[in-house]
This record gives sequence, C-alpha cells and structure tokens, in this order.
Amino acid sequence: MSAKKILLLVGDFVEDYEAMVPFQALRMVGHQVEAVCPGKRAGESVKTAVHDFEGDQTYSEKPGHRFTLTASFEEILPSHYDALVIPGGRAPEYLRLNSAVLDLVRHFLKSGKPIAAICHGAQLLAAAGGLTGRRATAYPAVGPEVSAAGGSFVEMPPTGALVDGNLVTAPAWPAHPEWLARFLELLGTRMIP
Repeated sequence: MSAKKILLLVGDFVEDYEAMVPFQALRMVGHQVEAVCPGKRAGESVKTAVHDFEGDQTYSEKPGHRFTLTASFEEILPSHYDALVIPGGRAPEYLRLNSAVLDLVRHFLKSGKPIAAICHGAQLLAAAGGLTGRRATAYPAVGPEVSAAGGSFVEMPPTGALVDGNLVTAPAWPAHPEWLARFLELLGTRMIP
C-alpha cells in the first residue's frame, strides 16, 4: 500500500466523532491526513459537538473537544491530495456558504478522487453540485437536500454505508466501521486480518 494524502475538511461544531475517528484511524493505517478549516491556520483548533441518539425525535448535542488543525486552509492545494473526508455536525451548514470550500469540493468531484462524507457532510456535496444523478445517504434530515440537488437519497440503518463510484456516504457516526472500510477500499488500502 502506498500512503495516500487525505484532506479532512472541518469547521467549528463539526461532529466530534466524525472528525476525530477518521482522522486517527486513517493515520493509524499509514495515510497522511491533514485537517483544515477556512479562516484558521495550522495549530489553531475548532470546537466540536457530540451528537448522540438518546430516543428523542432528533439527536442531542453536547460540547465536544477542541480539534487541532494540521494545515492552513488558505495554503493548501487540492491537487496535492488523493482524497477528501467531509465530517458532519453543524459545520457543513455554514461551510457551504464559502465559495473557496465549494471550489475545493468540486475539485475532488471532478477529478474522481475518493470522497467520504458522513451525516450532514452531504450538504457540502449538494451545494457543490456533486449529487446530480448520484446515490447517497446522509443523516435522514438531509435527505430532502440530497433529492433537491438531483441525487437519489438512500435510507439505511445508521450503521450502513453506501458507495457510488468515488463517493462513500453514511448516515452518522455509528457507521464508522462500514464507512471507513468502504473508503479504505476506494483508496486501495488493503487490510490483512
């Protein structure tokens, strides 16, 4: 396996597990992962939020950790990365208003490089015009946005993941084992049991 260079796009109130777990797991298997946030530099941090499923009509939200950025958004070149990870939480809702973020996402969409989006991360794919004719899953409340953007929303259990070409999507952090396994397959990473 040759190590891949992966970009993790985050913002304040990104979902804690959806940023921390892929960042750590992808590094653990040998990939280089850089975490960036528009308007912030390497060494600064974003606040995270923990979304939990406690039997209410939607998830609950609690303060998470501070997640340290490893690169400066304004200095990165998307062409230097092999793949993109888009965690959920509240960050995608406002990141999709940033034209530089949408251009970055479009680079990965147009180049066919692997993209992993989870939960509300599909909001960025929709805003970038990347779901037309594609099948995707997301947190159920984002389903109407997937459909409105020309995609086919696929409902699935919170532990499932869906692959459509270079895109792997999942509903929420309980899908990490499946979502990350499918993403590693897209990256060509072979895990030996």
